[in-house]
Parts: sequence; C-alpha cells; structure tokens
Amino acid sequence: MFQIMREIRGQDLPALIDRLLEWLNADKETFSSNPAFRLHGMNGRQVHYLLARMTDYVETQSGRPSRFHEYIQRQGAQGYEIEHIWANQYDRHADEFSHPSDFAEYRNRIGGLLLLPKSFNASYGDLPYEEKRKHYLKQNLLAQSLHEEAYEHDPGFVRFVKESGLPFRPHAEFKKADLVERQELYRLLAEKVWSPERLLQIDPLLQ
Repeated sequence: MFQIMREIRGQDLPALIDRLLEWLNADKETFSSNPAFRLHGMNGRQVHYLLARMTDYVETQSGRPSRFHEYIQRQGAQGYEIEHIWANQYDRHADEFSHPSDFAEYRNRIGGLLLLPKSFNASYGDLPYEEKRKHYLKQNLLAQSLHEEAYEHDPGFVRFVKESGLPFRPHAEFKKADLVERQELYRLLAEKVWSPERLLQIDPLLQ
C-alpha cells in the first residue's frame, strides 16, 4: 500500500484512475475468494462497515437518499448493530445441522446478517424468522427485501433489481439453502459496490 501511495502522489486524475485500476485488477483477494465469509470475534467493525456500504448502495441505487453516515454509527442509543437473521436457537435448526458448531458457523455467515437499530434487536432479535420477517418492512431496504411486499410497493427498488440483475427475492422461510442463496447475493452485491470499474464513472468535469 505504501508503494502504491508513493506511485500515485502528484498524478492527475486520469493517470491516477489508470494506476488504481491496474492495481485493483491485479489483486488476488476478491469477494469470490472467500465464499463462506462470516462474522467472528475479530472482524465485527469490518463486517458492520461492509453491511453499511451494501445497505446504502441498495437504497441509493433505488432512488432513496443516502443514510450511510447513519448506518455506520455503532455507539449510542441511535446506533446500529449487526442482526442475525437466525436467533441463537440451535433447536430450531436441528433438522438441518447435526451439531451446534455447524449451526453457529452458518448463522454467522454474512448472508445471514443485517444492519438494524439496536432497539430492533432488543425487541425482536430472538423471534423465529417467520414472526420477525414482517417487522423488517419498517427497516432498511436490504432488510425489507426478505419480504414480498418490498417488491410490490417500491418501484425504485424493483427497477434496481431488474437493471442490476442481482438475484434478490423474498424468503417466506429462511432455511440453510436460503442463507446460502443470500450469501451469494451479498457476494454479487459487494462486487458491484467495490467494482474497480466504478472509477471510470467519475465525473469527467473533475478530470
């Protein structure tokens, strides 16, 4: 990183974009290289940031104003925290997981996570998915996308889904296969948010 900073110092915008594109496209660490990416004890801040960026991207691309600076807040009563779609109740999923550790590994995968106000987790976090899904409709658009009503009353979101080609769909239940599907959705979404090609969309008036 230090070497890159030395190389780009003082360059004009077109040259800077070209060098950054070259560097990013050569990077072997991509979202595809870790398909089981999950939350663990050391990366909570990073996962929170990823969810904030992806949530904000879905909303702004659907025509809503940016709320990134709201979502990124972790402290205080108005802060946001990582919500597990599955409550920490292994017995509810014993039909699909032979051991609690296997359940915990899947439960922490990013496809099974949302970013929600702290008050939501305190009130609804332990409910079964089928019961709390309706409450997601009052939250951000990434959470709302789990419910079919998000696809019926938000033309901006429907347009974004169609134009982006991202495999959004509602989930009446959230079994292991649903989490795996949602994990792939998040991977594809992250690739759009952090696509190096977005550098080419910089306003030419800035060049």
